[in-house]
Amino acid sequence: MEDLTDFSQVNADWTEIAVTIPAEDTDRAGDIAQMVVPYGIYIEDYSHLEEEAMEIAHIDLIDEALLQKDRTKSVIHVYISPEENPAEAVSFLKERFAAEDIPNEITSANCAEEDWINNWKKYFKPIPVGERLLVRPIWEDEYDAGGRAVLHLEPGLAFGTGTHETTRLCMELLEKYVKPGDTMLDMGCGSGILSVAGLLLGAESAVGVDIDPLAVKTAVANAEVNGVADRFTGICGNLAEKVSGTFDIVAANIVADVVILLTKDAPRFMKPDTVYILSGIIDTREDDVLACLAEKFELIDRRSEKGWVALAAKLR
Repeated sequence: MEDLTDFSQVNADWTEIAVTIPAEDTDRAGDIAQMVVPYGIYIEDYSHLEEEAMEIAHIDLIDEALLQKDRTKSVIHVYISPEENPAEAVSFLKERFAAEDIPNEITSANCAEEDWINNWKKYFKPIPVGERLLVRPIWEDEYDAGGRAVLHLEPGLAFGTGTHETTRLCMELLEKYVKPGDTMLDMGCGSGILSVAGLLLGAESAVGVDIDPLAVKTAVANAEVNGVADRFTGICGNLAEKVSGTFDIVAANIVADVVILLTKDAPRFMKPDTVYILSGIIDTREDDVLACLAEKFELIDRRSEKGWVALAAKLR
């Protein structure tokens, strides 16, 4: 498989910005941090350590070093490339956190890009999703599928690893609504994880669209790794200009504002009984998304986890 990182300055130092915030502000602060760069952030949040260890790994024995972590705080790590302006990023974060009244402590340090890649990877482990899927990063060789379909993933620098609540909620809805032979449209496909999941769950074909060429490249590579490349089409560009036809499943896992924007165009890609799955919605924006859906759609399902919401709807 080809190298998806494709950095132009292999030996250049990146800047790691570490933001320490109260654990209860993790979701809001993470959303703000994601505005700085579209890639390369990870969050240390140990506030639900025991609960998540049992839920995800089905174990109650936890490393002593983890147990000693401060449960009241989270640390968001943001990585800035040499071409970007780290000082500007820090200034932006300080301003936004102040506006949102989020207490914070920000530090920065230089790190080689291979260091941040490996730091990020060590936090991404195989994770079961729903009843039928296991998302496995390709660098993790020790895993037990337990009868689940294994989704082998190389995220590269494109968002979408399956570890975030929004992606898991979306995949659970796909598991419920995808039928054998369905066609699928993934709007803002990122790493292609939703398209590949839909294909593994029985969809006949999937089209993934993203404005980021790196995301599309990553999505195509992930389809190849999972043996579904012949049923996946990756398209780089504007949805309205590049896609035609109708689909049985339409999915959008982005952020509320983009979901609202896409929802205006979505009906043109739908059949009368198409299932429209929306995620990436923070709970404080759910009413805005519901208001956008109200005119043309009927809500058929809702899932939520840790302040994030995923919805499923059909045309009225």
